[in-house]
Amino acid sequence: MELTLDELRALTGWAAACAARVLPLYETRVPDDPRPRSAISAAKAFAAGEPRTKALRTKAWAALAAAGETTDPAASAAARAAVAAAGAAYLHPLESPHQVKHIVGPAQQAASARELAGGDAEAEIEWALSQAPPEVPALLRRFPPGKPGRTRLGELHRRLETALRVTG
Repeated sequence: MELTLDELRALTGWAAACAARVLPLYETRVPDDPRPRSAISAAKAFAAGEPRTKALRTKAWAALAAAGETTDPAASAAARAAVAAAGAAYLHPLESPHQVKHIVGPAQQAASARELAGGDAEAEIEWALSQAPPEVPALLRRFPPGKPGRTRLGELHRRLETALRVTG
């Protein structure tokens, strides 16, 4: 399977937009930690045309560390959305159900963060679906069905994947 740079940029731009919506949930709970914001900024830069560099991957790993260092579940999920946004630039062209997690992960984690903070996960999912550029569902349909599991995160994954597969 081939993935074009344009497809990866479209996916990453959408992923960064999803993560940016819940970034304040992280920053109000963990002030003075720039790692998730930095990962989202790097993802936005790649989506806007900058090259995919080691710095992008490094910022994703730093946001993952931030997610693991906080004990606040909403903040952790928001940081994981930032990780997933930066990681979207590295979607692998493998026909594997695991790759589906990389496509829906940013929106899934954003919905989880919103819900864990007392908000509405469904509203977050609806926003993400309404903002998905045509490349996102087209990309998703090239992969086999994901394996979301039976957790709440799995439910959010399933909701996103199902809706995106029938979009467009």
